[in-house]
Amino acid sequence: MRKPLLLREPSVMIFISLLAAFTLIVTVLSEGFGLGLVSTSMIKILGKTLCLCLIAIAMDLVWGYCGILSLGHFAFFGLGGYMIGMWLMYERTKDIVLGSLAGGALPATPQEIEDAIGTQIFGVVGGSEIPAIWYFADSLAAQLALVVLVPGLLALVFGWLAFRSRVTGVYLSILTQAMTLALSLYLFQNDSGLRGNNGLSGLQNLPGLTDVPQSIVSVWFFLASALALGAGYLIAAYVVSGKFGNVIRAIRDDEARIRFMGYPVEAYKLVVFTLTAVIAAIAGALYYPQAGIVNPAEIAPIASIYLAVWVAIGGRGRLYGAVIGAALVSLLSSWFTGGQAPSIPLGIYTIDWVDWWQVLLGLGFVLVTLYAPNGIGGLVDRLVRKDAS
Repeated sequence: MRKPLLLREPSVMIFISLLAAFTLIVTVLSEGFGLGLVSTSMIKILGKTLCLCLIAIAMDLVWGYCGILSLGHFAFFGLGGYMIGMWLMYERTKDIVLGSLAGGALPATPQEIEDAIGTQIFGVVGGSEIPAIWYFADSLAAQLALVVLVPGLLALVFGWLAFRSRVTGVYLSILTQAMTLALSLYLFQNDSGLRGNNGLSGLQNLPGLTDVPQSIVSVWFFLASALALGAGYLIAAYVVSGKFGNVIRAIRDDEARIRFMGYPVEAYKLVVFTLTAVIAAIAGALYYPQAGIVNPAEIAPIASIYLAVWVAIGGRGRLYGAVIGAALVSLLSSWFTGGQAPSIPLGIYTIDWVDWWQVLLGLGFVLVTLYAPNGIGGLVDRLVRKDAS
């Protein structure tokens, strides 16, 4: 009988245990549910970091294990945020409108309410009518389904067209980047139905729970992000641990040979591409309510390039390496760009880390590529083997 996943892969048990311990400690120390030693802003940073770790797992699965260097997975991440953001913004605006109309001499008609909601949401782009794509915005169940369906369908169609044409290597990377750029440019337009450059804002306010302080809401999202990360890690570990995982590794190493052996290479790649797009979308749906806003700049191609850098630094082909890379870079980015890192005066010039953080990140990527090509995860593997011997 085949052993359960947690027994076959000790690293999975270690990761889940560490994640559970970390989640418990942070919750106990939080302002909302614990001792108040960890601020609400830090809880949000940690929650967003967990979401970035989840999309890094998706990137590692598609690139590190299947060999598809996608430079468009942040598009799926952003779409997940837009789908849940539509419900959050619509329902929150509806509550405000109903509150303002409650004092009228006559009760407002449904059409008056809808017109007021449309003006509140789209007045910033010169509109007042609610676009057709917002048809399900008043239904949480429908928008949650769209979090999965819209990015999943986009990945399925794009992947089918690309893989059936046998586009590979750098050409496929360019195509994924082009898809991301096209989507970003479309969303920048005011007539896209998603408020153009303004994006969707106020997402941190949960409809019907305005009396609940952010210290508690932030912990809720932190716990949800930890649960999603744990589930995503288990799914990814299950995918790569069996025969399916062996096949996609073989596709990564020698696609032509695997095709010659009779395996439906395009089908395997399409499954991985679509699955990871859905995982990325779920991560985005949890990330942006904690960030409070989502706009087209989040879907710009540079974001997907950063994602590839995180995975490379952590060590592609190692799920825990992707998590390490994303967590490390995310937390360091928050520290350097958030004003906590002290500036360094050099007399005629002062190093301000807000301006120099990207240079530091690029330098770190070059150093890891040259001296630790397997990333931080590779160093961990080396230490474990040394201890075992």
